[in-house]
Amino acid sequence: MYTSIINYKNSTLLAIVIVLITSSISVKAQKRTLPADTTIISTDEVTVKGQKVPYRVTVGTQPVYGEDGEADAALFYTYYERTDVRNNENRPIFISFNGGPGAGSLWMHLGYTSPKRLKISDEGYPIQPYGVEDNPHSIIDVADIVYVNPVNTGFSRILNDGEPEQFFGVNEDLAYLADWIDTFISRNERWKSPKYLIGESYGTPRVSGLAGQLQGRHWMFLNGVILVSPTGLGLEPEGPSPRSSVLKMPYYTAAAWYHKQLTPELQNKDLTELLPEVERFTIEELLPTLSYGGFISQNRKDQIVQKVAKYSGLSEGFVEDYNLAVPASAFWKELLRDEGYTIGRLDSRYTGIDKTDGGERYDYPAEYSSWKHSFTPAINHYVQDILGFKTDLQYYVSGPVRPWNRDGNETGEMLRGAMAENPNLKVMVQAGYYDGATDYFSAKYTMWNIDPSGKMKDRFRFEGYRSGHMMYLRTEDLETSNQHIREFIQESLPEEGVPAKY
Repeated sequence: MYTSIINYKNSTLLAIVIVLITSSISVKAQKRTLPADTTIISTDEVTVKGQKVPYRVTVGTQPVYGEDGEADAALFYTYYERTDVRNNENRPIFISFNGGPGAGSLWMHLGYTSPKRLKISDEGYPIQPYGVEDNPHSIIDVADIVYVNPVNTGFSRILNDGEPEQFFGVNEDLAYLADWIDTFISRNERWKSPKYLIGESYGTPRVSGLAGQLQGRHWMFLNGVILVSPTGLGLEPEGPSPRSSVLKMPYYTAAAWYHKQLTPELQNKDLTELLPEVERFTIEELLPTLSYGGFISQNRKDQIVQKVAKYSGLSEGFVEDYNLAVPASAFWKELLRDEGYTIGRLDSRYTGIDKTDGGERYDYPAEYSSWKHSFTPAINHYVQDILGFKTDLQYYVSGPVRPWNRDGNETGEMLRGAMAENPNLKVMVQAGYYDGATDYFSAKYTMWNIDPSGKMKDRFRFEGYRSGHMMYLRTEDLETSNQHIREFIQESLPEEGVPAKY
């Protein structure tokens, strides 16, 4: 049962004025706006690992201040705190971001770490009636969590004199979010707490950059950063890169294995037994061969064509037509073409149907359509009907943040620099084997290249899962991935009194 306290800061006089004004004007004169500073507090409890965990949830807005000290935007957030803890100075706090860069925080909020999760099937498909339920795998037993919606995601909006160019860009995003986090930590008296950032997809360059921004500009040092399905850390070299078709080869194998498109020899192997074999082929044979471009010997080309076809479930002719490097868009259309299906981009376990089987691009992303189907009703119902944040604003699942300034993306280097200066900072990468957009092997490649010196490799951890971009939508992986976060917390909390030094 929820109990609620609403606090619209400095709003008593404003409320009286609004009542007087609206009593004498038409409803048509009203404007959909977001209060810059609001909190609504509720309480509840959840059972995690057999233990009842009481918690307080605060849903509201906190301003983004401009240089003149006025609110240029308001960020909508949801904050969960365990309430049976005497003091929180040793209790970790997680700051959670999704990606896009226009994605709302709903995905990891209702899918992953919070005390509530949306109602879906065990494999992640929509079911009705829509809604939320307790999440028995939440990390609320070991950490408090705040889910943040950057400008123009969720209910967050630009206010007053704020301008889009202040917010919509790699470095612009880092600057205002770091300021916002500083204010949030101060307001909630969490400066003594161990601090963690977790980001998914574009949220991974966001939290990587924030690790550097918070440390360098705010002197806020972190214990850990978690990169969920990472992409775009500014580490891509010239030529074949982590986003290329070359490094997607192990993902092609995983998707083909899931849909039973491989030869019996490969199909009979367990996925985790098969993938290391394909990873070695990719790095040691495919990548060097492609480096020769059009000067590959015909004999060598034929050998590699056969192996790529074998490991991808595609025909040799199809592979040769693409000069050994099949684009992901063509793979999603081709793998199950004979059966009349396409496969999903972000999670290739999902299948879709197109108007025609011809061509090399699908009509729609099967997995994303499925996810919007289940998440959108759930977040609106939960936030408005259960937590009591009433608004006429649309919840931006995917908000308007274009054009996005991508110049000067050095977020991977910012993370490396933060780790170098902070011996306590550790990083975990989590990725799904069936993710074809931010594929797991490219995530490994990115992790390997954050610190080319290798001096910090013992402070990195990689975990893979038998699902896609949002691996937590599969119930089995939801339990496992949250447990990996618990382990990561323990690994990254130094013993009391142990100095941070090399």
